[in-house]
Amino acid sequence: MPNAGIAAEYRRRLLALIDQMGASVLWWVRSAYRARPPEMATDASPARELAGIVAKLRRYWERRFDRAAKELAEYFATAVGERVDATLKSILRRGGFAVPFRPTRAMNDVMAGSVEENVSLIKSIPRQHLQQVQGIVMRGVQTGRDAGQISKDLQEQLGVTKRRAALISMDQSEKTTASLNRARQIEMGIEFGIWQHSGAGREPRESHVKAGRDAVRFSLRDGWLDPAIGKRIWPGTEINCRCCWRPVIPGDL
Repeated sequence: MPNAGIAAEYRRRLLALIDQMGASVLWWVRSAYRARPPEMATDASPARELAGIVAKLRRYWERRFDRAAKELAEYFATAVGERVDATLKSILRRGGFAVPFRPTRAMNDVMAGSVEENVSLIKSIPRQHLQQVQGIVMRGVQTGRDAGQISKDLQEQLGVTKRRAALISMDQSEKTTASLNRARQIEMGIEFGIWQHSGAGREPRESHVKAGRDAVRFSLRDGWLDPAIGKRIWPGTEINCRCCWRPVIPGDL
């Protein structure tokens, strides 16, 4: 199972940066509206000014997120990797095994892939958010909305962005944990797992519930063929899937 504390810290750091961006956008847009209310304008200059402000905000916050992305992604992947190894060591210890863990190429490849994916997702946050901000501001100018309505629309969009960030943190926690677990177990000679349904999701997939109930045994290399979607998957790799597996430890490990 992924560690809730790691996902929560990842989410906290992301949301803190998003809140700073939201406050910055709101302040600059309000200031521009106070200086020259678009509903009172007789030419296109307020629209040009607001478009210029949003463009500057976009450049600034994209750079801020770009700088933060690699550091946050590396922290996250490292924390998940350490948790995966600690959990697996505990499982093996209870079974009477003492196996030393070392960095391997397989684990490093998964870690690098996780960092790359998370960097891309983090960088996408200000790009998507500020694209929506630009639309809100320009529509506000065109329809003569006042500063209060524009502020409300911006706050609503900030909420959408924060919910997306929360989903990213949870989804990446599940996927990275599953991928690192699978890589570590395969290189140790563990080839099979028993599907375990978590029951934590609000809308559980019926096929996953049944797989857990039936204690489906699947190959860690090939995955399990989910009849609901017709493709092979692993626990925790589909969006919002919080399932996990119990490793089948061979006697000659």
